[in-house]
Amino acid sequence: MYDLKNKVVFITGAANGVGAGVVRMLLEEGVKHVAVLDIAEETGLALQEELNAKYGAGKLKFYHCDVTNEEQFLGTMAAVKEDQEYIDLVINNAGIMNDSLQTFKKEILINVLALVTGSIRALELMRKDEGGRGGTIINIASTAALCQMPGLPVYWATKSAVLQFSNCLGLDEYYNRTDVRVLTVCFGPTDTALLSPQKLGSFDTFTDANLGEWMTSTPAQKMESAAKGVIDAYKFGKSGSTWLATRDEEPKDITADIKKAYEVLTVHAI
Repeated sequence: MYDLKNKVVFITGAANGVGAGVVRMLLEEGVKHVAVLDIAEETGLALQEELNAKYGAGKLKFYHCDVTNEEQFLGTMAAVKEDQEYIDLVINNAGIMNDSLQTFKKEILINVLALVTGSIRALELMRKDEGGRGGTIINIASTAALCQMPGLPVYWATKSAVLQFSNCLGLDEYYNRTDVRVLTVCFGPTDTALLSPQKLGSFDTFTDANLGEWMTSTPAQKMESAAKGVIDAYKFGKSGSTWLATRDEEPKDITADIKKAYEVLTVHAI
């Protein structure tokens, strides 16, 4: 089991929702410091004030950061490392769910490009074979990566990309050299603002008109259940593993099922 005590954590999209829930659990686990990145400045500063009052000054620092601004994003990661001397855990949590014509490109930038960028830089900073301490990267995917549905194909594609990228980066060929674990956590529908009608959108007018009904047809789990999936994945996950947190059930390792699925598909690739 891996221990979170005294770890330095860097997490994106964590001013509210599941991200903020993860931050609270991290502090309960006794981490040394959490750097929280988000564009929601007022909410982020309020979280910083609340949790520093509870856990001690300097336990949490909020950074106003747009992860699609690569210079700002990577500059913030470098600033955290300089301030804390090292980073032990990077959680790429920022994400949106909106396939509208106005937003789908931003969705790809946040859900995929920023996550890949953050993962590669985190690997560079933490890898033991280049002078780092080792560490862990946790990338947030979704049960959308495990099935096919017509509603939000761009969102489905982004989360499938997260799953495949993270699984490949977590393979032993990387881990054995770097001592950096890469884990994936797939959330099921969760009761956060991400599912609110004003946050959703589709490029298809029929789909757009029915998204609210479609999204509410499946019961959403509590935010805390999703957040626990991240904590459990850190504590028990092997590099390259995939964890499922859905329906308010105990988080579980579904790596064996993922590997079986790819074994079936690989027959057609080689």
